[in-house]
Amino acid sequence: MSTEVLFIDDEAAIRQAVRQWLELSGVSVRVCAGVAEALPLLGRDFSGVLVSDVRMPGCDGLQLLERLADIDRELPLILVTGHGDVSMAVQAMQRGAYDFIEKPFSPERLLDSVRRALDTRRLVMENRQLRAQVARKGQLDSLLLGASPAMVQLRQQVLELAGAPVNVLIRGETGSGKELVARSLHDFSPRAGREFVALNCAAIPESIFESELFGHESGAFTGAQGKRIGRIEHADGGSLFLDEIESMPLAQQVKLLRVIQEQSLERLGSNRSIRVDVRVISAAKPDLHDEVRAGRFREDLLYRLNVAEIEVPPLRARREDIPLLFDHYTRQAAERHGRAAPPLQPADMARLLAHDWP
Repeated sequence: MSTEVLFIDDEAAIRQAVRQWLELSGVSVRVCAGVAEALPLLGRDFSGVLVSDVRMPGCDGLQLLERLADIDRELPLILVTGHGDVSMAVQAMQRGAYDFIEKPFSPERLLDSVRRALDTRRLVMENRQLRAQVARKGQLDSLLLGASPAMVQLRQQVLELAGAPVNVLIRGETGSGKELVARSLHDFSPRAGREFVALNCAAIPESIFESELFGHESGAFTGAQGKRIGRIEHADGGSLFLDEIESMPLAQQVKLLRVIQEQSLERLGSNRSIRVDVRVISAAKPDLHDEVRAGRFREDLLYRLNVAEIEVPPLRARREDIPLLFDHYTRQAAERHGRAAPPLQPADMARLLAHDWP
């Protein structure tokens, strides 16, 4: 929300005067005639401050403070008081209000309090963001294991792209962890609460590919006895992961391109368009530009899929991570079988490090 100050007062003349004072000082303001009008505008993501008269119909300053405690205890509240309400304002500050200003007040007094409160709120929001980033980074560190520069860079890319509303192409060799990266992009994104639908394009026979991806209506073809929701529709609101997308038949590439462009699809055997909101994460082993030149992949689809690209390094390119990974998987296996993890001898580690890891 861009509003820096939310000002609440039941008197229209005072609302107008305060708005003018603050806006002339470069502070954006939104005014409300009462607490009930203001509450829907507040939340933990509100980056501004709240200025309110103490005495108003329906809700006084202490009651407002109680409501704010349920919304965000760190949201600064500046109370505007009449002479007879000073004791109430002091009591409110003891309970967590930021400041109080006694009527009549000067524009300079109000502006000084507002600016200090805005600085406090900015620090609160920055600290929350940093804590969230540290928490997300810690979670990702435990998923995408490795301390090598290549893995540090990979995790940074995932965190940067997870929240971006763009399609991502993941490149990497078989076994390098492309699906894990795709899952991380979904799990650390705003779509995390919705479906993550994975489809290996190389594992689907071409004869049923369209039905699998787009779905079909009853009777659309021989054997179609009931309606089927396709993978794209199932991923609505979430993420669709298309692994080995270089194996997708050209005819289906055309239809996928249309879905991405139009954000809608038609089930096989239907003329009705269905709106879908899907983030497409795809993965490929070969360079898709080479596939385009060879006529096996559509260039226009590539541009739609490759808005951002992540390269997953093979293990041989990050050999310094081998001891960490081996220890991790050894412990997993030991726990699974109820046994102690055997110690790794130096000669064994030397063989692991010397292996070519194709």
